[in-house]
Amino acid sequence: MTKWLQDHMPKLVLAPSFIAILVFVYGFIAWTAWVSLTRSRLLPKYEVEGFFQYGRLFASPRWDTALNNLFIFGLLFIVVAMILGLVLAILLDQNIRTEGAIRTIYLYPMALSMIVTGTAWKWILNPGLGLQATVRGWGFEDFTFDWLIDPDKAIYTVVLAAIWQSSGFVMALFLAGLRSVDTEIIRAAQVDGIPTWRVYTAIIIPSMAPIFLSAFIVLSHLAIKSFDLVIALTGGGPGYATDLPATYMYTMAFSRGDIGQAASSAMIMMMVVFTIVVPYLYSELRSKDD
Repeated sequence: MTKWLQDHMPKLVLAPSFIAILVFVYGFIAWTAWVSLTRSRLLPKYEVEGFFQYGRLFASPRWDTALNNLFIFGLLFIVVAMILGLVLAILLDQNIRTEGAIRTIYLYPMALSMIVTGTAWKWILNPGLGLQATVRGWGFEDFTFDWLIDPDKAIYTVVLAAIWQSSGFVMALFLAGLRSVDTEIIRAAQVDGIPTWRVYTAIIIPSMAPIFLSAFIVLSHLAIKSFDLVIALTGGGPGYATDLPATYMYTMAFSRGDIGQAASSAMIMMMVVFTIVVPYLYSELRSKDD
């Protein structure tokens, strides 16, 4: 008996976690997929009706707005955060004296929750309390910065807040990548008289392709599942001008009582995540096998 326990103790310890993940993650994913194929509204129905809910979903103007917002938000958020993170990393890579303090300042926003970030930026961008009111108080009465209440520009406030929070994390990734480059290659290039900017663009940055891919995957994941930032900053408004798929799903499930639409939108989100993550995992596993 003692020998049996010693041989099977790791399995016994991991079994509860494995069962919980199997039921509460994969089990609920399967349940959501099933419900998305029914005519469920307030209460779930289990008679499969095909892709009825998906037809309703893609005919919804609100879902169309959510997808457009995801494209705008995701593109600007990922591109700007990566560019800003790379620039900050290159500046810190020059071995400046206050590197530790500056790195801490840049990384600090990542330690905050999205709710805190959204609330802080909501105060900053509030036309009656924040930036606009402050500048007008300095005597510039014609200054206007009302993006937060402008349906056409409100999504860009979400972009600003997300970049502020995540660019420090991207900087840390790139800084680690810069520090891992072989210094002998850099010295040889400098001896040959190659300018510093050329060393970065031709040698260092191309060698960091895996870091760029990792940063892209992380930022894409953050963009697709963004919920709490939008809820805290804009509440999805004005109207539903800043809706994202995650906020659309939440609204359908808990405010509109339409779990069929919530399930179908959740499955679309999962498919989008899979289209990004699966090729990445395949390339990683393939490179290890080679």
